[in-house]
Amino acid sequence: MKKGELLEFTIDYNKYPNVGVGSIDGKRIYVKNAIEGQKISARYQKSKGGRYEAKLLEVIERSPVEKDSFCEHFNECGGCMLQTFDYDGQKNLKLKMVQNLFEEAGFDVPLTEVISSPEAFEYRNKMEFSFGDAYKGGPLTLGMHKKGRHNDVVTVDHCHLADEDYRTILRGLLDYFVKIDAPKYNKHIHEGFLKHLVVRKGKTTGEIMVALSASTQVPFDGKAFVDVLKNMPLKGTLESILYVKNDGLGDVVSGEIEVLYGRDYILDSVMRLNFKINLYSFFQTNTLGANLLYETAIQMIPDLDGKVCFDLFSGTGTIGQIMAQKAKKVIGIEIVKDAVDAAKENAAMNGIDNCTFLCGDVFDVLAGVEDKPDVIVVDPPRNGIGEKTVVKVTSYNIPEIVYVSCNPKTLMEDLSIFKKQGYDVTKMVLVDMFPWTGHVEVVCRLTK
Repeated sequence: MKKGELLEFTIDYNKYPNVGVGSIDGKRIYVKNAIEGQKISARYQKSKGGRYEAKLLEVIERSPVEKDSFCEHFNECGGCMLQTFDYDGQKNLKLKMVQNLFEEAGFDVPLTEVISSPEAFEYRNKMEFSFGDAYKGGPLTLGMHKKGRHNDVVTVDHCHLADEDYRTILRGLLDYFVKIDAPKYNKHIHEGFLKHLVVRKGKTTGEIMVALSASTQVPFDGKAFVDVLKNMPLKGTLESILYVKNDGLGDVVSGEIEVLYGRDYILDSVMRLNFKINLYSFFQTNTLGANLLYETAIQMIPDLDGKVCFDLFSGTGTIGQIMAQKAKKVIGIEIVKDAVDAAKENAAMNGIDNCTFLCGDVFDVLAGVEDKPDVIVVDPPRNGIGEKTVVKVTSYNIPEIVYVSCNPKTLMEDLSIFKKQGYDVTKMVLVDMFPWTGHVEVVCRLTK
């Protein structure tokens, strides 16, 4: 095969993350966002270590298990890969994707179960939209990046992952900014105003946060912005309206925050615990699903009574505070200072006084902790734990470790290091936190 060559073939199976695998003349070809059973056309790109990669151009024939999409934005928005499946079908595909990932790497893992999300639709408690245009020089849009085209943005005012308030806010603010002729920010020449819109809503409280991420190059009438929002027919309650003064060059939400209305946080709850959530807080995007995720993790720990527990990569301390309700003592370690501060504040708000949250790199901080754990739970970011931290964690020689992962690929890499240290996977469960997308959470118990 030559670079740029057009190929037609059928996808034989899927492998995490969202990769379809087919073959031509005995060569396995990997195609992102292609689905088992589809006949596709693709453009060959490269080979690396015997792995041939191609870019999906067109689905010539659907998979026999696919049906019409429920979404008005299908084939435009790049957000949902699996919306042509029924719910059980997408769960089964996720299970097979993760199984295939581990099997190809030579792992024999006890993985047979996917726990369903309590809600298949309107489950998200946070959406981050981008301002842009659907094509170069086109009218202003607000929504998600176009499928396969990161420079173009599709207005997703019918998105089914978030509830009606999100759609009302998106449409109303887009109309407002079009009316006043506010310019979008051009990230290529670094000129303009509008960058992103972040909306958060407490699933259990109905409290809403709206944050406009925009440059300071154009005068901004914050009062008029607030008035537009306050006049919208929302089912939830507006508690926080923010202006993020974002003059950075990256395509991310960052910068000094000005509170235009209300406070700089909203409230939500998980497993009967309350949490303050600010703009930059990490909080599981599926609140009801988070209850199941953390219940699944806690159930893998035989007994917490009177135990010393380590909550590593603790974020805002959710797992740590859940364990603290039975444990003798919990020590949480997290590198992001804002998250540590939030964990301390949330623990105080919940009346929990047996949690200590420490800020810093997990490996470095553990070196200075004198307590010896009876229980260890790790919930790292997408890039996983890494070898030196795995070695440190296993040096405590406790019987079992619980690992919560949002990325099965880096989990697999870490598990190979755990195995060298004498720990095997004795239970593994998938929790579907992200219906209609190819993403899934994994909870596993490692036994020495």
